Formats: sequence, structure tokens, C-alpha cells
Amino acid sequence: MAALGELVPVGGGDRIPLLKDKLVVGRRESCDIVLRFDNVSALHCQLTIESGYWFVKDLNSRNGTKVNGKRVIRKRIDPGDTISIAKHKYEVEYSPIDLGATGPPPADEEALSEIMGKSLLDRAGLERRYDSKKRYDVLNNEAGQIRDPNKPV
Repeated sequence: MAALGELVPVGGGDRIPLLKDKLVVGRRESCDIVLRFDNVSALHCQLTIESGYWFVKDLNSRNGTKVNGKRVIRKRIDPGDTISIAKHKYEVEYSPIDLGATGPPPADEEALSEIMGKSLLDRAGLERRYDSKKRYDVLNNEAGQIRDPNKPV
């Protein structure tokens, strides 16, 4: 395994060593990792090491970047995860300890934004949910909006 890790093509092929802590992947010859496929954008994605873990960031590519089958904008890549660049899949092999990781892995920004996108009451499971069909409509003058529990069936 290379010093910082490797991309191993799923289904066979030459391993791609990860030689720097910041790599640009794309079709353009100036990229650090050149993938000569028509469906790979000129500047497709960027791989960086943060706190001993690899992260991938999509660079507004035409065909997207996925981690374990889920399209991402920015995500941590754990050892053994599969990254898809356009339709080309690679398993990521590296050791976080060798890259200087200590303690728990850093949080994904996507997971963090998913949590922070909810209200505090909703995150605590305390937010009340109202069924709009059971609520009284003040603009509706029709009878029978309020259900009478004493009304015979």
C-alpha cells in the first residue's frame, strides 16, 4: 500500500497510489489523478486528508461523485468505502492511524448539516406534529369541524 493510501478499481485494474495530502481528480492532464474517460469531468473531485481521514469534495462535476452509492458534495471516506467517480468505482484503502488520526473520526459536514437543519425540539423528539385534517379551520364556517366525542355513532 502507498504511504497515504490507494484507490483500488472495483472489478480489477491498476491501483492508483495517493501520493499527496491534496489531490485533484479529473480528465484534464494537469490533474493529480488523471482518469481518461468521457464521462469524467475535466476537474471532477478533490481528495484531501483532514485529521488523518480522506475526504472527497465534488467540484461541480457533470456526472457526480458518490460514496458507497450515495451522491455527495463533501464527505469523509473511511477505509474500505467505495468512491464512484462518474461511473468508475474505486475502493479506498488507507490507515487513519498512519495518517495521524487520533480519537474519533471527524464529523461529516453532510451529517452535521442534516442534524443542524432540524429544530432543537425536533432533534429532542419533543416537537408536536399536528394533523391538518383534525385542526379547526377558523376561515371555514361549515358545521362539524370539531368532532364531538359524545355524538352517537
